[in-house]
Amino acid sequence: MSAILITCAITGSIHTPSMSPYLPITPDEITEHGIGAAEAGAAILHLHARNPKTGQPSSDAADFMAFLPRLNQATDAILNISTGGSAVMTLDQRLAAPKRAEPEMCSLNMGTMNFALYQAAERITDWKFDWEKPFLENSDDLVFKNTPRDMVRILTEMGKDRGAQFEFECYDISHLYMLKHFVDRGLVKGPLFIQFVFGVLGGMGPDPENLMHMKIIADKLFGDDYMFSVLAAGRHQMPLITMSAAMGGHVRVGLEDSLMIARGQLAKTNAEQVQKIRRIVEDLGREVATPTEARKMLGLKGADRTTIQS
Repeated sequence: MSAILITCAITGSIHTPSMSPYLPITPDEITEHGIGAAEAGAAILHLHARNPKTGQPSSDAADFMAFLPRLNQATDAILNISTGGSAVMTLDQRLAAPKRAEPEMCSLNMGTMNFALYQAAERITDWKFDWEKPFLENSDDLVFKNTPRDMVRILTEMGKDRGAQFEFECYDISHLYMLKHFVDRGLVKGPLFIQFVFGVLGGMGPDPENLMHMKIIADKLFGDDYMFSVLAAGRHQMPLITMSAAMGGHVRVGLEDSLMIARGQLAKTNAEQVQKIRRIVEDLGREVATPTEARKMLGLKGADRTTIQS
């Protein structure tokens, strides 16, 4: 098997500060967690920003630039900036920071979907900030919008115009067919890096059978011209990504996807999760890819990220 890529999603936009005191919020915390994850073996850092005072998901380019240059200087990791942001953001808001930073890599959600988080509110009794409870409870009427027109704009403005490659986030079988549509139109070229996403209410359930089926369909649609990785929400994180590693795929961890390191035990850092999955995949006989190896595998434009440094 080829070397395995470990992605670490540092903070995301789903979990709220009341869920864990260890969720990184400020630029210093995001920087510290990112450096730790890279040192532990993550070749790719998947990055969102937050308002440092309230912990709310932020699309403000200034909030991203408060930590991106520091991560760029302190690590050789691939800085992968979300174009998904949060479902409550407009596309212009979601693209503000990626267009400003011009990273090597961006994420791209491959469809419009329900994104339901409201069940999480039932497990919290003490709230740190006023925005958290309504944000979660109102997600029973929340749609993440990414239409074909939106995706063409992202592919053009970040891919064609700025040279970024993509982490194609596929929450459903239909998203694979949407990606194939853009390949057929010539808007996307390989090698493809496809993230199979499990466990978000509104997308695929975290069933091993779903992972097997996604792999079968991706093989049918893309042949040998793609790599797949797996992320799974909450308690399903480690079992499904371990299955991915055993199948020859890649893995994603991080406090964006799960706040835990073991049953009933909160992860204190992102590095803990990277260290845990690294032990697992190396026990499976997989070699962990360095950032340099990852750039070659993904066909990235290189580590000369002058915009991020400014």
